[in-house]
Amino acid sequence: MSNNREGFTLVELLVVIAIIGLLASIVLVSLNTARAKARDSRRISDLKQLQLAIEMYYDDYGQYPMPCRGWSVWSGHCPDYGNCDTNYIQGVVPTYISVLPIDPRWDTSYYGYLYNSNGTDYMIITHGSMETVKGGDPSAAGNPPHIQQMDRVCCWQPTIAVYSPGAKNW
Repeated sequence: MSNNREGFTLVELLVVIAIIGLLASIVLVSLNTARAKARDSRRISDLKQLQLAIEMYYDDYGQYPMPCRGWSVWSGHCPDYGNCDTNYIQGVVPTYISVLPIDPRWDTSYYGYLYNSNGTDYMIITHGSMETVKGGDPSAAGNPPHIQQMDRVCCWQPTIAVYSPGAKNW
């Protein structure tokens, strides 16, 4: 009588399942990191688009647009900064930008895009929402130069900003 068996043992099946599970978890971690980097890239792009719209507004009116909560008051779409719908920078939609962007992930509580202006200077920030900033500090070594240059060193990290020269220390 021959002892030839067909199929796999239970141990062999469990090993294969464990290996597949390990590979799947590695792929998911990589995918989440890629998604966070994509959201951070979008945040930087949104800031640059907002900066361009605000500068074009300034060219036409000789002052920067007013925040939705009034001059010199941080305003945003997020609840803690006015919950200003899609009009947290007044007067730029639709002439200078079709829609004011909101943060691709957070936009809750006090996270999200914020704008402040006194008419002669302005600052636009991603308030605490950058996900791939190393060490929680955009100016830290290991962050790409374009992130280091956008650091808003005065405040809660990780926050990056675009601003006029007079608003650098707000």
